[in-house]
Amino acid sequence: MKKYESIRIFKNPILESFTHVHPIVPLVLWTPFIGFLIYRSYFELGYTHLQMLLCAVSGLIIWTLTEYLLHRFVFHLRPIGPLSERFVFLFHGLHHDDPNDPTRLVMPPVPAILIMALIWLFFSLFIPAFYMPGFMAFFTVGYLCYDYIHYATHHFKMSGKVGRYLKKFHLQHHFRHEKAKYGVSSPLWDYVFRTVTGPKED
Repeated sequence: MKKYESIRIFKNPILESFTHVHPIVPLVLWTPFIGFLIYRSYFELGYTHLQMLLCAVSGLIIWTLTEYLLHRFVFHLRPIGPLSERFVFLFHGLHHDDPNDPTRLVMPPVPAILIMALIWLFFSLFIPAFYMPGFMAFFTVGYLCYDYIHYATHHFKMSGKVGRYLKKFHLQHHFRHEKAKYGVSSPLWDYVFRTVTGPKED
């Protein structure tokens, strides 16, 4: 089988290698983190089942909102100069230029860890410390769901009814409505904020 010809973005071969990620990496990276947070929630902090359920529901829902907001307002940021143009290209423009590159469909570990650390600090301003481990455990589960749903929409047939819907929804974002359909793991917030349809960028 012929090797996939990826778009090269760095002249330095070491930097370039860090932009290519095997799809198993997020699962290997984040599963122990999730397991530790759930263990801490139950066995160190003494969560009840109801408290864990509350964390699970809120973490997953807030993830879908975070995914929508990042995709719409950060990854599709309108560049105002060469630095912001480069940022947008590296984080998301490259994916739109080459949406089927199998090595660039999940987030590389270094930026993923940095972004998750910033998100933890942000949510800690609003969420009591007692609930943070449980909340972030399921927030991270939501992130993993997003990563693998995104990968699947580009590389698998997705024969189930929900899978077919999510695949069609995301591919329409790529090829018909770049200014709409920002949700990948869920279309919920596109309906809330009325971005299910919209003009394709020139």
